[in-house]
Amino acid sequence: MARAGLTAERVTVAGADLADEVGLDQVTMSEVARRLGVKDASLYTHVRNVEDLRGRIALLAADEKTVRIAEATAGLAGKDALVAYANAWREFAHEHPGRYMATQVPIRIDPELAAKATGPRRAVELTYSMLRAYGLAEPDLTDAVRVLRSTFHGFVALEAAGGFAHARTPQQTWARTLDALHVLLEHWPEGESV
Repeated sequence: MARAGLTAERVTVAGADLADEVGLDQVTMSEVARRLGVKDASLYTHVRNVEDLRGRIALLAADEKTVRIAEATAGLAGKDALVAYANAWREFAHEHPGRYMATQVPIRIDPELAAKATGPRRAVELTYSMLRAYGLAEPDLTDAVRVLRSTFHGFVALEAAGGFAHARTPQQTWARTLDALHVLLEHWPEGESV
């Protein structure tokens, strides 16, 4: 019998909060159970194992990050949308490092849960919509998405690791990076490179 008040969602949020505090790779069923004040066995009624829990955290985080980006970019286009999108991405990564990491590393996710999840699908739609304002079509859209994701993730990963030990602040470099990305997107190279 399931403990009253304990749900898969509640277990997932507790796991996500723990991931933000100690890192996604440090999330265990035992620690989540301790946080919720239950025995480990009580969790298995709601999530199958730690891999299932991490998959659920990834879906939760994708939804939260997507909502934040959607709110930040609503009604914007071009450089304004790019800057709002990038800032929302970076802020989410700073505020929720464990959740953020769950959206960036390969995690096996239950196909049934993945099929119902709106966050990942909406994230793709938001990104492609923002890039279409730059007049990009496939395969350039896919390449541009990869450039943005690599740049944003690389920047926040280096920032989180303390990798910017220079008098110039990371914020100054971030602003210039977004300026450069805007110029790149406006002047995207024509034709396929091999």
